[in-house]
Amino acid sequence: MIGRVTQQGLQRASLVQLQENISRMAHLQERLTTGKVVLRPSDDPAATVDAMRLRADQRTTAQYARNAADGDAWLTTVDDALGDALTSLRRARDLTVQGANTGSQGPSSRSAIANELRATADSLLEVANTTYLGRSVFAGTSTQAAYTTTAAGTVSYTGRTGAEVLRQVSDTTSVRVDSAGADVFGVDVVDANGELVRDATGEPAGMSVFSLLREIAAKVEAGDEDVSRFLNDLDSRLGAVLGEVGSVGTRHKQVLQAQDAISARQVTLTNQVSSVEDADLAQTIVDLQIQEVSYQAALGATSRVLQPSLLDFLR
Repeated sequence: MIGRVTQQGLQRASLVQLQENISRMAHLQERLTTGKVVLRPSDDPAATVDAMRLRADQRTTAQYARNAADGDAWLTTVDDALGDALTSLRRARDLTVQGANTGSQGPSSRSAIANELRATADSLLEVANTTYLGRSVFAGTSTQAAYTTTAAGTVSYTGRTGAEVLRQVSDTTSVRVDSAGADVFGVDVVDANGELVRDATGEPAGMSVFSLLREIAAKVEAGDEDVSRFLNDLDSRLGAVLGEVGSVGTRHKQVLQAQDAISARQVTLTNQVSSVEDADLAQTIVDLQIQEVSYQAALGATSRVLQPSLLDFLR
């Protein structure tokens, strides 16, 4: 049995189909304008989930990139400071060797050497208090300067021993970006009055490189004939600095490698997001043209079927 098709029913069905055709054209036009195939979750729920996951990965990778850049800057600052420390210590060693030649040095020469040694100690103290963005790079996680001079003239380490400054550069890798100032420059062993603790022979029980240079300066100025005994202490401090230079270099290389990996990861994630979200513009243009042709054909067919008046119907 064939159901009765009325003019009104035909009009309603035609308008619904034309509206669907226009809706598809609008969707294609929106896709062409934005260049995106997923504009709202309802467009493709599965692709939306993938895009959200990829964008979360992008945010995480961007944070790792910022961490690595900050770590690079920290380690560059530390490396530059250690280079300055090496230069100063080598000069101090040369001065100590020169000051040990007591037979060829007069009071004025010894005084000049002593003054330069004290100036070297002061410059080393400035190096030890090197900062990056207001944070000392040799004080661990402390916000204070790594070293301060006490009223007794000794030097006090005010950093946090064992508290490392770390930067997370991947899901599984964190890199130390500071340097242990107490290990590099040493610490004064002092009594309750802040004076250097000395043994029975009058030699300090332990001291920082700053106090060591001032001790050498005092002995040189006084004409001590055994200044060369301090060379082993200086060599020990030079070895500590050189060892830290190697450690910083290794960690710096690790950060630079992480930056390369992060850059590659960012490119990969960008391509993956594009493959999920971006529209194929060439295909979209073809689809839109096909839809326009279909719409024009539908309009022509509908204009012949739908009779707007009784005279057109009778004709």
